[in-house]
Amino acid sequence: MFSFEGVSPTVHPDAWIAPTATLIGDVVVEKDASVWYGVVLRADFGRIVIREGANVQDNSVIHVNDGETVVGKNATVGHQCLVHDCTIGEQALIGNGSTVLDKAEIGTRALVAAGATVTPNMVVPPEMIAMGSPAKKHVELTDSARLWVEHNAEIYRKLAQRHAKGIQPIPD
Repeated sequence: MFSFEGVSPTVHPDAWIAPTATLIGDVVVEKDASVWYGVVLRADFGRIVIREGANVQDNSVIHVNDGETVVGKNATVGHQCLVHDCTIGEQALIGNGSTVLDKAEIGTRALVAAGATVTPNMVVPPEMIAMGSPAKKHVELTDSARLWVEHNAEIYRKLAQRHAKGIQPIPD
């Protein structure tokens, strides 16, 4: 964790931050949230908030321009995502390798399909799947997608607890 211009990250004691994650500046990580290996949260222009129970998975990057980037309560940002200056709604799921750009809004319990690109100012309505690059196709959640949206946060909350207790550095 790094302070930037006198502003330091704030992490709830019940959150888990992987030892190789990087948090810079005005970052807030709430209770039971997890930030995984290789993640970069860089809040040098504004604030990044990772809400309670949310998880940001390996090698994702979150940045903010002039306001707030928020990852909602129990939301998931999958592996290798780019989330930039936008809002991710409660229990939304951003699929692996996706990009969500400036001022986009991802609705509650929405899913951005793996590899999709949500363009600036786009709104993905609640409980919809956004697909494509750009993500112009929006369809209702299917049963299998609904299961991921409903259960992913709890799966990662439990996995974070296992990592908090179970990882050990290996000496040279």
